[in-house]
Amino acid sequence: MESNAVLLESKSSPINLLNEMHQLRLLGHLCDVTVSVEYQGVRAEFVAHKAVLAATSKFFKEVFLNEKGMDGPRTNVFLNEVQVADFASFLEFVYTAKVEVEEDRVQRMLEIAEKLKCLDLSETCFQLKKQMLESVLLELQNFSESQNSEEESASQPSLSLESKAAAVAEADQADCPLDPPDSPADTPGNGIPPEVPAAKSKEKM
Repeated sequence: MESNAVLLESKSSPINLLNEMHQLRLLGHLCDVTVSVEYQGVRAEFVAHKAVLAATSKFFKEVFLNEKGMDGPRTNVFLNEVQVADFASFLEFVYTAKVEVEEDRVQRMLEIAEKLKCLDLSETCFQLKKQMLESVLLELQNFSESQNSEEESASQPSLSLESKAAAVAEADQADCPLDPPDSPADTPGNGIPPEVPAAKSKEKM
């Protein structure tokens, strides 16, 4: 009787493999390549494993597959126009799948990823730059909205003050009209204003 096939899969094995390779590199064990990096007079050498570099970088894969012979026990690769700190970060990324860099170095990490044809690092840098851009745009939007709300709140009191002033002026005009009609107390019973009879009596005199 034929038994069914089952899948044995380890979730932790890839992480453990990377961690072990990283420890071997840090200790200099089983390293078979030395990468010499030089930029503006600053030079440094890094030891690594061909298999790891070839698996993560098409640049190194092409170099190792096309080399005709070993220079000795360890292959030497020279890289110009690559900063020492950037290549150190690159090595840490390919051995651990993560690296912490300053924000202003993200663009440089993207450039070294393109130079060394490391697709994983390129995608990671693109995603991070996208998140940074979105956060900046969000901050600008929030700042713009807060400025608009401040301007609206500043203009509303002035409008209310103006409307209050207009209301007070209207109330004053209602209480004290400019041309008030003669009140009945000032007008005699015959309806003739008091000034008129006085003028007529003067004429008679």
